Amino acid sequence: MRRSHNMSLADLADKISKTSSYLSQVERGLAEPSITALREISKALEVPIFYFLAEEEEHNAVVRQEERKQIKFPGSNSRVELLSPNLNNQIELIEARLAPGDSMVEEPLPHQGEECTLVLEGKMEIQVGDQYHRLGPGDSVYYIANIPHKITNIGEKELVFISAITPPNF
Repeated sequence: MRRSHNMSLADLADKISKTSSYLSQVERGLAEPSITALREISKALEVPIFYFLAEEEEHNAVVRQEERKQIKFPGSNSRVELLSPNLNNQIELIEARLAPGDSMVEEPLPHQGEECTLVLEGKMEIQVGDQYHRLGPGDSVYYIANIPHKITNIGEKELVFISAITPPNF
């Protein structure tokens, strides 16, 4: 990860007030960093701390349809499925299915980060702040998620859409 940021050991060491020798030992598996050091490293490299705790195979994972994590809404046929393998990386990808008249939330809510949503089937109304947008199949919307937002199915059929969210918050 350090190399992907074009950082030398000395650069990273300076950022986290550690020695290059210590970081070299950590990278080669000869030393185990404390949680505090791991937090500092993850902050300096701008990745979640879980990036370093995940198994190697979790950095490149296939998610089978039948194995997706789901959130179901009580008293509703609507559901959200996590398409990305977990929340340990920098992006979350979800597929949502909303029954006619259903909304993702009762009142517009904010969350940290950015979101981009693509409508696959049905008709969507998305409220972002005080703006309302109507979208159909093939339409997409990008927005800063810190602005309160709400997605509603305004069609007669199921609404199916995919959202990419960063950072993850499933």
